[in-house]
Amino acid sequence: MSVFSFARRSGVVPAATLVMAAAAQPAAADPVHAFTLDNGLEVVVIEDHRAPAVVHMLWYRVGAADEPPGLSGIAHFLEHLMFKGTDTRAPGEFSAVVESVGGRDNAFTGWDFTAYHQRVAADYLGLMMELEADRMANLAFTEAEWLPERDVILEERGQVVEGRPGSLFNEQIRATLFQNHPYGVPIIGWRHEMEGLSGADAMAFHAAHYGPNNAVLIVAGDVRPEAVRALAEEHYGAVPANPAVAPRQRPQEPPHLAERRIKMTDPRVAQPYVLRQYLAPARRAGDQAEAAALTVLAEILGGTRTTSVLGRKLTFAKPPAETPVALSASAWYMPVALDDTSFALAVVPAEDVGLAEAEAALDAALAEFLADGIDPEQFARVQTRIRAAEIYSRDRSESRARSKGMALTSGLTLADVDGWTEALMAVTPEAVMAAAATVLDRQRAVTGWLQGPEAAPRRGPAAVEQPMTEVSQ
Repeated sequence: MSVFSFARRSGVVPAATLVMAAAAQPAAADPVHAFTLDNGLEVVVIEDHRAPAVVHMLWYRVGAADEPPGLSGIAHFLEHLMFKGTDTRAPGEFSAVVESVGGRDNAFTGWDFTAYHQRVAADYLGLMMELEADRMANLAFTEAEWLPERDVILEERGQVVEGRPGSLFNEQIRATLFQNHPYGVPIIGWRHEMEGLSGADAMAFHAAHYGPNNAVLIVAGDVRPEAVRALAEEHYGAVPANPAVAPRQRPQEPPHLAERRIKMTDPRVAQPYVLRQYLAPARRAGDQAEAAALTVLAEILGGTRTTSVLGRKLTFAKPPAETPVALSASAWYMPVALDDTSFALAVVPAEDVGLAEAEAALDAALAEFLADGIDPEQFARVQTRIRAAEIYSRDRSESRARSKGMALTSGLTLADVDGWTEALMAVTPEAVMAAAATVLDRQRAVTGWLQGPEAAPRRGPAAVEQPMTEVSQ
């Protein structure tokens, strides 16, 4: 099991010129069609006729942040059990059928969603709908099937979380940042609660949240909207709406009035680092301006070593010093979330630089940035790079289906998805600085130090492990 956890070169035109040219072009809207079945299933069709293949993704508006107290990990556990069989199909038959037609399938769980997807030849779209609708309505498994699967997810936690100091550190950071919101609970779950999960718990979770009226179907590829509608009516339309599905109700964060700090020591850590996460607003339906500004801010502060603010200030030596303060400095922002999200900064100190000195240098760099503002040339480069990345992300059907599925299960609309590039390009330096002044507030942040034994040798640059945003089958 895996956890996670987002150009072609021309022989005539230089690659950089291609990026600039792509960024300069107006963004073409995806050929998207949407409709809703009588039972509440939302359907989105993305036409892409370049290859006779189709991506079929079914997203449920339920994730780890919707779990009952004491049952952390149940959303991910159920995701695994969805492959165990139905009233009419044997355990493992779902994936075996997909493989038999030359396709591939998988699933993943996030805080706000659970998604199941297949990629097959377009001729088999109806078969995928038949299979998926069956386990939506007729999931069935025995103790002989769910009990070993619980051992599987426990082993997965051991490998991808407990086996990695950076992952454990991120868990502690996030649990400290979110004092009341379930975003502070790991998607995979806390081990002591996972050990008590049962098949009955999973079936109850399925009964409470799974149904066409709590799902979004994304079909992307060599399809026609009218054909997709007919197939969806035939297969999903026969599944009745689930009356147990209720609006999401989550505990929210109280005002954050004090800075929080954690220090974690692990003998496996060879490269210590400083990580700070701030509570930050996510993209909001109909008003994405602040999230767009924060997206640009993350790129300006930590986009590339040679051009970003933190890269230039921390990873290059400044006279009279002969060596830089840091091996690397980075920033990232997670804009797609149903509730408030996080904005993060990280610094990996250079040899013989302590974590206190690295943190002080980070704070000094931020203070200087807030005082001086944004270099206009850097701002233009960042907007060009962001726009090019947005355009290139549309090259794959899976990417387009995934972006729309994540958005629609996290409170956004298709109009928000289509307007995201425009929102990014409308960002001004003044908006970025205003967002920075609001979000970069130590009272709404957790600063953590991850360190190893005092005598542990440094092994050169190490990437800071970013928080997992989903767990995959």
